Formats: sequence, structure tokens, C-alpha cells
Amino acid sequence: MNAPADPPPCGPVGYMRRTRDYYAALGHAPYRWAHHAEVPFHPLPRPLAESRVALVTTAARFDPARGDQGPGAPYNARAKFFEVYSGDSAAEHDLRISHIAYDRQHSPATDQNSWFPLPALRRAAAAGRIGTLAPRFHGVPTNRSQRHTVEVDAPELLRRLRQDGADAALLVPNCPVCHQTCALMARHLEAHGIATVVMGCARDIVEHCGVPRLLFSDLPLGNAAGLPHDVASQDATLELALRVLEAAPAARTTVQSPLRWPGHPDWKADYANIDRIPPAEVARLREEFLQQKEVARGLRGA
Repeated sequence: MNAPADPPPCGPVGYMRRTRDYYAALGHAPYRWAHHAEVPFHPLPRPLAESRVALVTTAARFDPARGDQGPGAPYNARAKFFEVYSGDSAAEHDLRISHIAYDRQHSPATDQNSWFPLPALRRAAAAGRIGTLAPRFHGVPTNRSQRHTVEVDAPELLRRLRQDGADAALLVPNCPVCHQTCALMARHLEAHGIATVVMGCARDIVEHCGVPRLLFSDLPLGNAAGLPHDVASQDATLELALRVLEAAPAARTTVQSPLRWPGHPDWKADYANIDRIPPAEVARLREEFLQQKEVARGLRGA
């Protein structure tokens, strides 16, 4: 199915078309985004104040042996992971997004709370807004293979969430394909009795795939959990997600956050816009893209 045309500049970014054109210019075959007509829907089995809520992320654990993973680091395939992982929700963690295509031009990537809302969830649990925070959070790999995501990663995530006794899960993607990954995960969890809400910035990808609940933040990729270094916006974003989780009447419920990006307004026009990239830079990016593909292929086969 062809991706829809870009909406007017005042609306959400058309990430499916934008990334299709960008990667086509770099020599990648056209990508077919996941699409489903039917969407599973599982209401919360008990009030949110009595529910156990889990966090699911596409961010990667920092490993100093894997190259530059800091703010603004170039796309780093060495930092990728290829299996579901879990971490202690009571501990502190250093999670990075250098391995995926977040908005490097406009997002500072200096505050992991913008993409990993574990502290906000702890505050919600302490305030009694949710019953308990699941003992573990879970990281899911970003695979272009929808089949692998659905047949391997989603069942493994479900198994771990059942071990944790989770009633619900918040899924926070970062890059375009991350949004598809989290959408597919959410569909699988809902079909097996766990309520979900996706907190995302790529509305077209998530809605095209078809999910029960989406909190859409019209912000640069990498900020689905709120504005960087702005705890109030992060708590408000989480609260909106929790309201969607408990109040959505049916599948395909999307609620848009009122947050606005405080930085340069050109962020919507800039991201992966091949028309704004000089030919010499396109050639350099094409070579870099091929090199990073080889790195990822080597890691996956190792």
C-alpha cells in the first residue's frame, strides 16, 4: 500500500512518505509499512489506581565499547540490539537512542526522560495514580522485518510482561520504524489480554498499522515522553497517556498532546527531507548508510 502524501506543514509530519523518499535516494528498496484493518482492544481489567503498569522502550543500554552514543552522535549501528531485554524498574539506567533515526538536527537528546519516562512513572506510582509499577521495564529491538517482530519479539515481550503480572503497558518509540515496532507490539499484547497505549510522535505510522490507543505528541522524534529538561511537561505527557489508557472507548483512539516544540519551527520540514539535502551530502549519506548496514548485518550474525 502506498504511503499517503505529506499533510500541510501545519499538520503532523508524513513520516511514511518522507522516509520512503529519503531511503530510496540512499539506494534502499521501497518499504511496505504494516497495515491492519482490524485492531484488537482490551480494556483495563481494573481501575488504573489498582493496576500494574509496565514500560516498554526502543532505547538501547549504553555500552562504552560501542562507539559514540552521546547527544548528536551520528547514526551508530554498533549500538543496536537484536533481542528483547529487561531492566530493574527500581534502579537507575543510562539508555541512549544513537542506534536509531531520531531527529538529530532538532532534538538535543540530552535528557533521556524525553524518551524513557521511568521517573515519571515512579512519581505516578508514588502519588497513587497507578497501582504499582511493574518490577521490570523492557527494551524491544527495532526490526525492519515485521515478521520477526510479530513472531519472535512480540511473544517474548508478552511472556515477560506476564511474568511481571502487568495489567497494562506504555510503549515509547523513537524513530519511524520504532513506531511500527511498538504498534505491532501493542497489537499483540492487546490480543493477549494486556491493555496498551503508544506514546509516539509519528502519528501516520502508528495509525496506519492500527493500534488501540495512541497519545500523539507533535514533537521531533525522540521526545515522545515530553520536552527535554522539562519535568512538568513530562509528567503532563504521562498523565495524558494514562487518561487515554483508562478512558479510550474503543480501538483506534488517538489523543493529541497540546505540547508545542519550543525550538525552530522548521523541524517538520527538515527531518529526512531529501529535497533539502545537497547532492554531495546525499552521496555521503548513501555511503554511510551502506557501511552502517554492513555493521548491523555483522552484529546480527555474530
